[in-house]
Amino acid sequence: MHETHPLAGPAHDDERDDALHWTGAVELARMIRERRVSAREAVAAHLDRIAAVDPQVNAVVTVCADRAMDEAAAADERLASGVAPGPLHGLPVAVKDTHAVAGVRTTLGSPVFADHVPDADDLVVERMRAAGAIVVGKTNVPEFAAGSHTFNPVFGTTRNPYAPTRSAGGSSGGAAAALAAGLVPVAEGSDMGGSLRNPASFTNVVGLRPSPGRVPAWPSALPWETLSTPGPMGRTVADTALLLSVLAGPDPRAPMALQEPGAAFAEPGPGGVRGARVAVAPDFGGLLPVAPEVAEVVAGAAGTLERLGASVEEALPDFSGADEVFRTLRAWQFHLAFGPVIEAHPGKVKEAVVRNAAEGAALTGEQVGRAKEGLAELYHRFRVFFERYDLLLLPVSQLPPFDAGLEYPAEVAGRPMGDYLEWMASCFWVTVTGCPALSVPGGFTREGLPVGVQMVGPHRSERRLLGHASAFEEATGHWRRRPDLG
Repeated sequence: MHETHPLAGPAHDDERDDALHWTGAVELARMIRERRVSAREAVAAHLDRIAAVDPQVNAVVTVCADRAMDEAAAADERLASGVAPGPLHGLPVAVKDTHAVAGVRTTLGSPVFADHVPDADDLVVERMRAAGAIVVGKTNVPEFAAGSHTFNPVFGTTRNPYAPTRSAGGSSGGAAAALAAGLVPVAEGSDMGGSLRNPASFTNVVGLRPSPGRVPAWPSALPWETLSTPGPMGRTVADTALLLSVLAGPDPRAPMALQEPGAAFAEPGPGGVRGARVAVAPDFGGLLPVAPEVAEVVAGAAGTLERLGASVEEALPDFSGADEVFRTLRAWQFHLAFGPVIEAHPGKVKEAVVRNAAEGAALTGEQVGRAKEGLAELYHRFRVFFERYDLLLLPVSQLPPFDAGLEYPAEVAGRPMGDYLEWMASCFWVTVTGCPALSVPGGFTREGLPVGVQMVGPHRSERRLLGHASAFEEATGHWRRRPDLG
């Protein structure tokens, strides 16, 4: 729901507003620190953009206009008084509607929680606000973040800024669409089966799934599990790295949190890709159906890296068991997370979630244990694979953005999809390896639809992975192509 807001601070013209709402997070944060732009100006420009453009895309579903302007004024006062600014000082940010913001409606896309207003921030929100960020709104999600297409009965469907009849992906689809449309300079999300990578691919932005523990989550009922992780999104690799530097780092409430300080990731790793050993599998070695135009983009990205000095060869690690491992552990977690909600609110949870939770309830201890063994096997297979290679290139999504009116694509490259998860295997197979992976803008189809390239690195290699992606981004410039939203 969109509030109107009284424009605070000095008046500013349309040209200046346009420059601000398309200014990247790194540059905008620098401008605010140097007092070339006030936090009030930056926040107001983005609130104006949301009011003007979001009705076309439905990305920011709850807007905190008055609260954001009050926080922006306070941020300007702190800077004027000489208080050292945090790395996100004065930056407007958006928060996924599955992550709690104290005092702001947080629905999880579910009618069950349509009026839920939490009294505390999730850890990722706590960290962004401590770094000086100003929350301007909540971004749309599928119900309970289940699936890679963003629609729910509370707020409806999020549309792709590049083609409003197409999906913006999911489950961080609202976050990705908000970035692509110039509604915020940076946004956070989470990824289990591709929820940061898939929407980034569909909307020509960057989405990073970090290594398990790199970005800790709290509160969490399953703090030892590795399938789901929060993570950053931005229009560029540098902006994504900036947000990672705030989100990453240890926390005593998260037992799997890695100890390396987040500040280490403030900039992508140096060195580009010259001399890097790159493996590429444009069609997943034929194991998965991949639309030809997606495979062409991935092959083209490999060619770009080769021209930049990388050594490239076609190779695919052994993903045996990845499908069973992911589906088993996901169903088990859905049963634990949503079983009580389904029981307490019969008929009010979408059928796909009910079905997945029921599958989890039917699992035996032996089946869960076998999936855990498979998780370990995949970890070690990929550890060995990355002794030979520095980077793996894959499709993010197996097809370009599909019709937003569908629940999920019925087929990919002529092969029927059995359920709403099958078309996402190109992402969730990577999830269970434990490797960091990101989607970086890779090009466009002949229809002008964005296609991302999935870059996968060795375990805990985020900084180097961001460096490889940054070199590719600089060489191609695909991120500069904006949607035509007026």
